Amino acid sequence: MGVARRRRRTHMSREALDELRAPGGRRSRGPFGLPPAVWFLGFGSLLNDTASEAIYPLLPLFLTTVLGAGAFSLGVIEGAAEAANSLLKIFSGYFSDRWNRRRPIVVAGYAVAAAVRPFTAVVRAWPQLFAVRFVDRIGKGIRSAPRDAMLAGWATPLTRGRVFGFHRAMDHVGAMLGPSLATAFLFFYPSRYRLLFALTAIPGFLAVLMVAMAREQTREQAAGQPAATAQAAAPPAGRAWRLRGLSGRFYSYLAVLLLFSLGNSTDAFLLLRLSGAGVPPFWIPLLWAALHLVKAAVSIYGGDLSDRLSRRSVIGVGWAVYALVYAGFAVSTSIPALVGWFLVYGVYYGFSEGVEKALVADLAPPTMRGTAFGLYNAVLGVGALAASLVFGYVWKVAGAPAAFAMGASLAMAATVLLFLVVAARPVVPGSSARS
Repeated sequence: MGVARRRRRTHMSREALDELRAPGGRRSRGPFGLPPAVWFLGFGSLLNDTASEAIYPLLPLFLTTVLGAGAFSLGVIEGAAEAANSLLKIFSGYFSDRWNRRRPIVVAGYAVAAAVRPFTAVVRAWPQLFAVRFVDRIGKGIRSAPRDAMLAGWATPLTRGRVFGFHRAMDHVGAMLGPSLATAFLFFYPSRYRLLFALTAIPGFLAVLMVAMAREQTREQAAGQPAATAQAAAPPAGRAWRLRGLSGRFYSYLAVLLLFSLGNSTDAFLLLRLSGAGVPPFWIPLLWAALHLVKAAVSIYGGDLSDRLSRRSVIGVGWAVYALVYAGFAVSTSIPALVGWFLVYGVYYGFSEGVEKALVADLAPPTMRGTAFGLYNAVLGVGALAASLVFGYVWKVAGAPAAFAMGASLAMAATVLLFLVVAARPVVPGSSARS
């Protein structure tokens, strides 16, 4: 183990080694070797997703049966909300770098969502629901990039995969609890959607408290430097906005991610395929919860594996699994086969989501991690929106098998390009070390 650890350090940049050796780099540890701040942020995400996912799967039914709206209204609501979400991630990440303060922005993002989400209980028309959902996604856009930068600040180069994998696992546990609790509630109180939506204020408020308890490392604490030295190392405002502090390696990685995301359409199409194959509606929420259980279980393992091997290899395995699942959805017709592919789909998430973020932290200097995570999230958001539109069009004109085959092909092309463009041991910008 000691020999392997020494070998890994030979691949690190000077900046990464300094981060390990500095006083701030030796993080205080809690359970499972994770700092307390990571646990608070994880439980904050778990509670927030519990509240959010108790509502989200019911929105189509609520729109059609209660508000009397249709599919077009749902498309307008989700499309506009996700577009605002993706754009705000760039600005919130950038300003968290400029101000050298991340926690207030993160807390504000969670608070906005927690405050507006329960108003779903009192809407009477779909434009009102549009306003609630839009502000809810604004809250996500505000918090996401600074929160990921906070997580990166509490991780060392040897634990980034574990930290981000743990956080994604907590997300998925919340996404599993939300629909499960909503199903149980509606079993005892059928059609009481408005009361259910109002009750989401409780986990939303607790999520804000959890995040507020997460202590933030300032830039100088993370680097173990005096404040004056850290401020001198920060990029000037104009240069940061022109994004010159991020390396070509980082932008090459984003380009590969964009190609992959163009084949990564919304998971609603997987659910639609299951429904079209004859899976009873009652089983859809249970399968959704089971998928998140697989995601949660694999996320921690995938993140830890990327710390011991390489980020590129683990992401590549995840993307290959994605391609395999989409190919399976293209050729399979029986319910058991499609359900099996759907559960395997969780392995893709476990091997990619947290590890992709860990690689962002590897490639971005600490002074620009907020901006880097903002760009990363924006690329995924824009790519997913375009992918869903194209996927839906191909499904309409050529059928579901053609659409899933297209997604599988793009995923495999991105996987090959990942190994050609991204180094196995990426070097942090500004370092003289070689990968």
